[in-house]
Amino acid sequence: MRVLTMVLTGGRGQRLYPLTRHRAKPAVPFGGNYRLIDFVLSNLVNSGLNAIYVLVQYLSQSLIEHLRVGWRAPGMTTDQFITVVPPQMRHGLSWYRGSADAVAQNLNLIQNFRPDALAVFAGDLVFRMDVAQMIEFHRRTGAEATLLCSPVPVGEAKGRLGVACTDSSDRIVAFAEKPTRPEPMPGQPTHALASMGCFLFEPATLIAVLAEAMRDERAGDRSHDLSRDVFPRFVERGRAFAYFLERNEVPGLKPYERRAYWRDIGTIGSYWAAHMDLLGGEPPFDLRNSLWPIYPARVNMPATSFLRAEIDSSLIGEGGRVEDATVRRSVVGRGVTIEAGAVIEESVVMHGTRIGAGCRIRRAIIDRFNDIKPATVLDPDHPAPDERCVIDTSAKLIVVPRGGAAPPVDRLSH
Repeated sequence: MRVLTMVLTGGRGQRLYPLTRHRAKPAVPFGGNYRLIDFVLSNLVNSGLNAIYVLVQYLSQSLIEHLRVGWRAPGMTTDQFITVVPPQMRHGLSWYRGSADAVAQNLNLIQNFRPDALAVFAGDLVFRMDVAQMIEFHRRTGAEATLLCSPVPVGEAKGRLGVACTDSSDRIVAFAEKPTRPEPMPGQPTHALASMGCFLFEPATLIAVLAEAMRDERAGDRSHDLSRDVFPRFVERGRAFAYFLERNEVPGLKPYERRAYWRDIGTIGSYWAAHMDLLGGEPPFDLRNSLWPIYPARVNMPATSFLRAEIDSSLIGEGGRVEDATVRRSVVGRGVTIEAGAVIEESVVMHGTRIGAGCRIRRAIIDRFNDIKPATVLDPDHPAPDERCVIDTSAKLIVVPRGGAAPPVDRLSH
């Protein structure tokens, strides 16, 4: 089956501020060695899907540089590529006004490729899946549209996620985008069937439905968002189906991992929680899977050195130095220096940062290239040391925006 993929890199990512102050959300560093977009791209490439357009818009330079360095074209044929596509403005002088408009502005790419199916995937999810199995389900059911779904607690779906209702054949009979009162699943009153924002479409039908939506927009209706304005039209046509992530079989998963793990990284709290899920002897999401790897950017750095350091349940990237310091339940990126007497707990420290001697850091997210002065306390229960810090009171986290220190010459400045 000939499949073309479009990866959507999202809007402004305002709920993830200040991590999105200088970059698109899928370019936000994650897990010490990765960016968020690495997860969807790794799943696609591992699934044998190598024709990928990445639709970019807001603050995209960091993302473009990451793709250039870390995701070079996977093959030499015209059907194997990872290509960045900015707004083409083919239907007016506007940027992408939403996910549906992003696809509509690039219909020529679909028509030129002539795929049997079009995959449209979100670029900011942390998950593992074999997309080929979803494609086979799409083909077998004769679907015009297939939505990737997973049960979540009703409270998590309320006002945040699309919610589908299905019949016994997995046909979607109703769909609501971010409802205030999500419909529970039959027999599971505590859970709703949530959309993961990833779709498969029959291309000719999608083109026709988008044209219909654009006509309605001229008459006053909205048509910019796939989930809110376009996908419900497929539900009304009766050929929209739900593919359950829980049915996906991925090789190499450990017995202790949470089956069908995924997180929508939409808030500071979910970003931090997803990092904590990587840690411990039996993490819910284990990055160590040689049969279904998540591919990081290619870098050339030495191993991190440890001198009289205490490290517990943590991930430490390459090229750093930890001397006479303590790191507990934390994720530390590449090229990080942690000086004597510093204690870091339940925190995320990104690339190129220096943690000064005697610092006390707890439940903090420190963006790249920061120079944290000696004896600084970063803790949501203490006053912020300067006006740059952002305290997320709901998640009880303190965030330090991207620093102004000159990055080391290690090709990580993008």
